[in-house]
Amino acid sequence: MSERKGQQLEQYTETHPHEVLLVKLELAGEVDEVAIFKGFSSSLMHPTTFDPDIPIIPETAKIVSIDRAKAPYNPSNPQYIQQDLSWEAFQLLL
Repeated sequence: MSERKGQQLEQYTETHPHEVLLVKLELAGEVDEVAIFKGFSSSLMHPTTFDPDIPIIPETAKIVSIDRAKAPYNPSNPQYIQQDLSWEAFQLLL
């Protein structure tokens, strides 16, 4: 697929609006966690740019794991559908 990983994850949430994806990733030795809901990505640990042309998950990022949670997401009481999926395992859902 020629689409970026982040684009694929965003498109997944557009077709699965009852889910929130929590993506743990590593980029240049730094850890980040990104929430993706209804096609929009937002970093939970770093400022998120307002420019939609700048990817939140760059292609150089290593996806460590993906959690699928029920929407609406409540960080104090998350309801997980699946946890700790690898990028390869998640691709089977795309």
